[in-house]
Amino acid sequence: MRKMSIITILFAISILAFSQESPNSDLDYYRQLNNKEQRLSEYRDDDESLMLKLKQLAVINSSRKRYKAPPVKLDILASRVANMMCREAAENKFVSHWNLAGEKPYHRYAFAGGYDHVSENVFGEWTNGEYDISSSTILDKMRLGHEGFMKEKAPYDGHKKNIIDKAHNWVGIGFYINSGQFRYYEEFINRYLTFTNIPSQLKPGEQAIINVDTGGSGYLYFISIYRDDFPKPFKQSQLTKSGSYNDYGEETYKNIPAWDLYSYRKGTSYAIPLRFSKEGLYYIQLFTDKKEITGSGAISTKGKSPVSGIVISVRK
Repeated sequence: MRKMSIITILFAISILAFSQESPNSDLDYYRQLNNKEQRLSEYRDDDESLMLKLKQLAVINSSRKRYKAPPVKLDILASRVANMMCREAAENKFVSHWNLAGEKPYHRYAFAGGYDHVSENVFGEWTNGEYDISSSTILDKMRLGHEGFMKEKAPYDGHKKNIIDKAHNWVGIGFYINSGQFRYYEEFINRYLTFTNIPSQLKPGEQAIINVDTGGSGYLYFISIYRDDFPKPFKQSQLTKSGSYNDYGEETYKNIPAWDLYSYRKGTSYAIPLRFSKEGLYYIQLFTDKKEITGSGAISTKGKSPVSGIVISVRK
């Protein structure tokens, strides 16, 4: 018998309500969501893969329940984003939060059409032998990755904190396996707002209107806008050395406090005008609160979770 060695790697995320009821684990329910979602159709799960992910969803929610965090539902778009990353990482033999194009998790999710906040966990394993490519192997490897996250101890417990974060209400699950590589990604989502007509690209100085509805669940509290240079491609050797990522851009571009946001509100909706002065990728995080603040004062986002992950590309 050929001797087989296995290597595993876990990469931590950066450390940074309208709660959901227990998720419907019925395959028909998620099949309908899967059939309805048209984005990233080339990374669509078949029924077998969808069932495997529902079993893993139960594992994730069991971990959350132990820490009194509400259950999350399976997000189809985030799962496809995770599938895409898993395939690229496995076929190119790297484990990273960045892809070969140099994009971070919030870039990839936004470019796929998502506006919510995403926090990513990464697990990779490979062998010099050959995997038995089967449903049981995939389930075992996903559980192995997730259990590794949950065994982390402070202060090196970024994956675990991500899993049990009470602000999350959806999760994307991705996996990919070939004869010698396995990848597993968890994409935890904070989804509390509804956005309409968000531009994906603008020119410098061009005005955009960010239309957002809280649905009556709260009020906009703060907006942080960060700017990144356009991503530069990575080599595979660079990605194997990458570690955790920061959930913010290279520079802070603008902050908008609650009392300024108040002036843009009509009912539960806000129409927020924005302009961006120079080229780059602008990452917009929104924070909410149950109370509305109309006058200036001292406020802080400490202890609050962002509920958006909008990315707008600004080019001449």
